[in-house]
Amino acid sequence: MRSTTPRAALRRAAGGFAAAGLLAAGSLALTAPAEAAVPEFTLGGPAETALHPYPATGAPQKASLDFTVNNPSEDEENGAFQGEYTVRFDLSGIKGVADVAFDKEASSDCTVTGTSAVCHDWGIFPGLSTLAELDVTAAKGSANGDTGAIEVTAEADGATFTSFTARIGVGGPDLSMERLPFRTELEPGDTQPVPVTFTNNGTRAADGLLLTLRYTRGMEFTERYQNCEYSESDLGMGSPGAWTTALCAFDGSYEPGVAYTLAEPPAIRATRRAFYDSFLYRIEEGGSAARAARRAGARFSPGKGATLALHKAPAALTADLDPSDNQQDVDFRTTNTADFEAYGARAKGAAGDSVAVKVGFRSNGPAWIGNIRSGEDVATVDVTVPEGASVVSKPDLCRGVTADGEYRENQTGAPRYFCSTPMSVREDADFALPFELKITEVVEGASGKVVVRNTSLRDPEPAFDPEPANNTASLVLNAKDSGTGDPGATTGDGDAGSGGSSSTGATTGSTGPTGSTGGPGDSGGSASGATGGSAGSSSTGDATGGDSGGGLAATGSVALPAGAAGAVALVAGGILFTVSRRRAVR
Repeated sequence: MRSTTPRAALRRAAGGFAAAGLLAAGSLALTAPAEAAVPEFTLGGPAETALHPYPATGAPQKASLDFTVNNPSEDEENGAFQGEYTVRFDLSGIKGVADVAFDKEASSDCTVTGTSAVCHDWGIFPGLSTLAELDVTAAKGSANGDTGAIEVTAEADGATFTSFTARIGVGGPDLSMERLPFRTELEPGDTQPVPVTFTNNGTRAADGLLLTLRYTRGMEFTERYQNCEYSESDLGMGSPGAWTTALCAFDGSYEPGVAYTLAEPPAIRATRRAFYDSFLYRIEEGGSAARAARRAGARFSPGKGATLALHKAPAALTADLDPSDNQQDVDFRTTNTADFEAYGARAKGAAGDSVAVKVGFRSNGPAWIGNIRSGEDVATVDVTVPEGASVVSKPDLCRGVTADGEYRENQTGAPRYFCSTPMSVREDADFALPFELKITEVVEGASGKVVVRNTSLRDPEPAFDPEPANNTASLVLNAKDSGTGDPGATTGDGDAGSGGSSSTGATTGSTGPTGSTGGPGDSGGSASGATGGSAGSSSTGDATGGDSGGGLAATGSVALPAGAAGAVALVAGGILFTVSRRRAVR
């Protein structure tokens, strides 16, 4: 009888309950269901692993290999495979090259016999799951450069599996990036060199290199090099162009025991939109697989400047033996500000009418604002509903609270709404929030407020904002000057509120700069987004001159759908470190 791990026992128990439920349901059926298609699952794991050579003294250094199975079903409730399956590992290809042992906590019901291993388990749930974890070390007597492979297959009644091959080698390059002594307190326009330097501490030469340079929106390199290609993306920060990634390829052989540096260090500059920014630099062996992995899911365009070159440093200092030291990163703080200007709206209607309004704020720059490490919202838009009106539709980014800002269960009809921003806001952003209000009672000149503030009520003024007077605007219903004609019509002008300048509430077109000066990385660009909420149906038409779709402006839109990614990984391949998004008290 084979042993049972806690994980396997739980899965079998779950399977028993599921089977019981299916039988109970089946007893009521009059006809048998149509036969379902046989599911196909894909086995996976690390394609290549380099092992430290067997040492002359002491224990060998182990590498951990996670083998996985992917269930492509997107049906979380009904997409699981409910049955036993067997996974087989053919270890004959690594005999004399590497030794393996199964991690007992991560691997269920696995046994090794000679040059083969077998694992048993139950249930394959939608998505990626761990099959087993192997601890692998170089075998005693193995030599630098020895290679082999582990073949992984699986079988089950009622399912098929795509096999997987994991290649194992002894020795390899070990590229270690030197941390650079950057100045981190900057002024806009400050420029400093980036003399990237690294060492191959491994046992063989690296065949070609790939240098990744990734930097946030406030920084730029003064030149774009012809052996580099560039891409811009938000990487989950909610702002188009929040990150620029440069992939720079270098041909040739880079020897072990030698340090290399850039022949002519490029220069990085704080642009006029810089505020809080990050820069990471990573080196790895530059095969086609590495390039494909870094380019996945992004559009890259080539640079047109000089060629970025490497040469040996003055003093010596396919899979990497220790990838953890391939990358360094740095944060910059630039003396700068960003003016967030709130805008409200005016609407008119009779009792029982619904009116659509858009409120929010614009960033007048010059800085972009990104909470890169904390992942927290940049700001909160605080909306107080005018007297005589009730909210019947709101953006998903907004939550209803009591008049004092306390928790409220019912999200419609609240007297006040706190609306979240993403973790970054561009310097040209227009953050528009569509609401649908029902006029329950006509109150002439009823006025609510729209305030853009810090996420904490205890400290409402954003520290980066030099103009707090325009952080408040008015949301007015049935004002005397709301216009003439159809009493249900709404005006096209927002209200900047006390002390603020008037601004339109419309969200079509660009209200900020469409570009910026300073260099090749400082383009404004435009992108579209949506608030994730619907303005709903309205008997009176749109307010504030905005578009009727209830979305954000086409230029500099910053909204994320509700539940969107609240974490950013500063990555150049795998996850190097992750920023967890924490919600502050609002």
